[in-house]
Amino acid sequence: MDKVFILHMFTPEKNLSPFDVNMAVDAGWGSTTPYTRLEVDEIPALVQDAIFSRGPIGVRRTGIFIGGRDVKTALDMLSLAKKSMVPPFEVSVFADPSGAFTTAAAMVALVEYELIKYGLSLEGANVLCLGGTGPVGQIAAVLAAQSGAYVKIIGRQLEKAQAVAALCNAEYGGGKTKIEGDADANKQDLILKADVVFATAAAGVQVLSSELVAAAPKLKVAADVNAVPPSGIAGLDPFNKGTAIKGSNSGAVGLGALAIGNLKYKVQNKLLTLMRHQNRKNDKPVYLHFEHAFEAARSLIKKS
Repeated sequence: MDKVFILHMFTPEKNLSPFDVNMAVDAGWGSTTPYTRLEVDEIPALVQDAIFSRGPIGVRRTGIFIGGRDVKTALDMLSLAKKSMVPPFEVSVFADPSGAFTTAAAMVALVEYELIKYGLSLEGANVLCLGGTGPVGQIAAVLAAQSGAYVKIIGRQLEKAQAVAALCNAEYGGGKTKIEGDADANKQDLILKADVVFATAAAGVQVLSSELVAAAPKLKVAADVNAVPPSGIAGLDPFNKGTAIKGSNSGAVGLGALAIGNLKYKVQNKLLTLMRHQNRKNDKPVYLHFEHAFEAARSLIKKS
């Protein structure tokens, strides 16, 4: 049993994501063990039970994955897990709540790639993150802002959008981002300056109508993570991968959910595999989150 690669999978939710379990097994983890309904303060005891139980050799074949639905909770768990290690008993940890880190990383990296084709970048671009108060929207906003974009998180309620933007700046942007929050009711004015649109609302919710697509004079790239009809962005098909958006007068290209999902899958697999290799080679453990997912997405695009 000491030779089995064991991934302990933590979540504060009722259930662990079957998607994450499948991904872990496909990445070579021989055993996945779920721990559900966890509180943040339970992490130290669980981590130390995991690292001390297999000895200095077996611990190399042990890892921890953190899921859930809340970005801050996942990052708090990741931070506490790292602090709970007792060298030489250390293992790698990867946080990806609701797949938000790998999904957002894939989306932003693909948008960046489309902009580069036209000699542009995210630096100085005006980005709207529509339906952006959820986990994917938050991290997409942070990654774009860290890349030099001017980002607005758009939600149905102004106060919530502003609160989420402030949270992103303080907790995830390291105080170096200046993400703003704005209301869905103001999209008609905001779209006039948008270079990039991220659609990250709930499945089946359209956040950008055909009228607003046509009314966007500067729009260059739009990405939608919604694979459930109707499309989050009118005229954008889930299979679109840098193809023209129907009805766009600016010649904007679109990235659909399946194109984003294909890269997201590769990113998550790469990071899960990295954890296993780090442990096997007895290298220093890695503590992976959205920034590492973005690095992986960029690297995978360059190789494709």
